[in-house]
Amino acid sequence: MALHLLCKDPESPNNGSPTLYYDDVSDSYLLQSWKVLDPARLAAISVPDHETVVEFPKRLLHLFPTGDDAPHGRAIPEDGKAS
Repeated sequence: MALHLLCKDPESPNNGSPTLYYDDVSDSYLLQSWKVLDPARLAAISVPDHETVVEFPKRLLHLFPTGDDAPHGRAIPEDGKAS
């Protein structure tokens, strides 16, 4: 597995979290962030036992990759041939 650091919250006082990573093996994103523990908020959504909910500040959204800037847009296909 190769994780690529994409962005960290520049205003975080504690180790740069929330942090966004890209996993080039699973072609998915991982978001390290704050656990949502408030029962009232969690009751408003359906969360299976094998999942969790994390929260991150709105200010982080502009740092997320989009469109052609996203790693998956630049990834080499499984057949190894660039299109």
